Amino acid sequence: MGIAALEDKVVQSAVVTVLNQIYEEDFRGFSYGFRPGRSQHGALDALYVGIRGKKVNWILDMDLKGFFDNIDKEHLMEMVGRRIADTRILRLIRKWLNAGVIEDGEWSETEKGTPQGSVISPLLANVYLHYVLDLWTDPCGQTPVDRPLWTDQGRQNAQGDVIIVRYADDAVMGFQHEYEAKKFLKDLREQPGKYGLELNEDKTRLIRFGRFARQNRDERGEGKPESFTFPGFQHVCAENSLGRFEVRRITDGDRRRKKLLEIKQQVRRRMHEPVAQVGGWLRSVLNGYYQYHAVPGNLTVLSRFRRQVARYWFHALEQRSQRRPTWEKLGKLIDQWLPVPKVVHEFPDARFHASRRAAANPK
Repeated sequence: MGIAALEDKVVQSAVVTVLNQIYEEDFRGFSYGFRPGRSQHGALDALYVGIRGKKVNWILDMDLKGFFDNIDKEHLMEMVGRRIADTRILRLIRKWLNAGVIEDGEWSETEKGTPQGSVISPLLANVYLHYVLDLWTDPCGQTPVDRPLWTDQGRQNAQGDVIIVRYADDAVMGFQHEYEAKKFLKDLREQPGKYGLELNEDKTRLIRFGRFARQNRDERGEGKPESFTFPGFQHVCAENSLGRFEVRRITDGDRRRKKLLEIKQQVRRRMHEPVAQVGGWLRSVLNGYYQYHAVPGNLTVLSRFRRQVARYWFHALEQRSQRRPTWEKLGKLIDQWLPVPKVVHEFPDARFHASRRAAANPK
C-alpha cells in the first residue's frame, strides 16, 4: 500500500468515527450490520426472540439484487447531506464514491455503487438502507421486535404483531396476519425502485413459519414447514424436548459445503507436510468455524462437519504413503488434532435480554 493510499485510509477511518457518532442516534434498533458493538449473532438473537416472543405466523425473507453495486451516488449524497452540513466532509465522500474500481490492473469509473473494500463503504451502505428501508418501514423510531407497528404515508398501523431484523442488505420480517404480510410485500416491490434498487425475486419469499406452521401445513397436505436462511443459518420450525415450538438454527448447507470444499482442496495441497503441521492447521480452522456456528441445536451438524474433515485428511494420508493408514490409527490423530464441537453461544433469549439491559444502563 502506497503512502497516499495509507493516508487516504486514515482519513476515511477518522471520518467514519465522526459519522458513526452522528448516525448512531438515527439508526433503528433492528439494524445490526456495519454498526459499532453490533454483530451477526446479535441479529440472530433478536430474530429468534422476536419469532418466539411475538405471534409470528409468516416470514418475509427479503433480498436486494446486487445491492452494493447499485447504490445511486446522487441519492446517497442527498441522504448524507440531510445530516452532514460540512462541505469538506461532503467533498471527501463524493471523491471516495468516484474513486472507481481496478480490475485486471485497469481502472474504470463506476456510475453506481460504493467503493469496493474502502473503510467508509459499509457505513455509507447502511445510511442508504436506513433511508430506503428502515425509515420507510418504521418512521416512528420504534423497534418492531418490541411492538406491533407499521408505517407511514397513509398506511394504517398493523393490526397484528410485526417484527423486523436487518443485517446489512439481508432483512427478515415476521407477521401475524397473512394479508398484512402480502400487503407489505406488494408495497416493498415498489419502494427500492425509487432509489435505483430492486428486490431479488428469486430469493425474496413469503413463507408460513411459526408455532402453528406445522399444524396449518399438515391440514393443507403441504408437508413440513419451509425454512429460511439468515445470515449463514437455516431457521427451521422444530420442537424442543417438551414438545413445544422451537426455532432450530443449523448451518446453511450451501455455506457448509463451500467451506468443506475449501478444506478438501487445502488438505490435498498440504498432503506432504508433516502430520503435526497439518493437524495444527485443521485445529485452528475448526475452532474458528465453531466460533460462529456452535449455537444450541447445531452440534449434530458440526459433528458431521468434523467427521467429513477427518475423511479428507484420511484420504490425503492414504495417497502420500504406500502403507495404507488405518481408521484406528487415524482415530488417535483425530482425537489429538480435531476438536469436538461444543456450544459457544448461549441461548438467544438470555443474551438478547442481557444486551438490551446493558444498552439501557450504560456505565
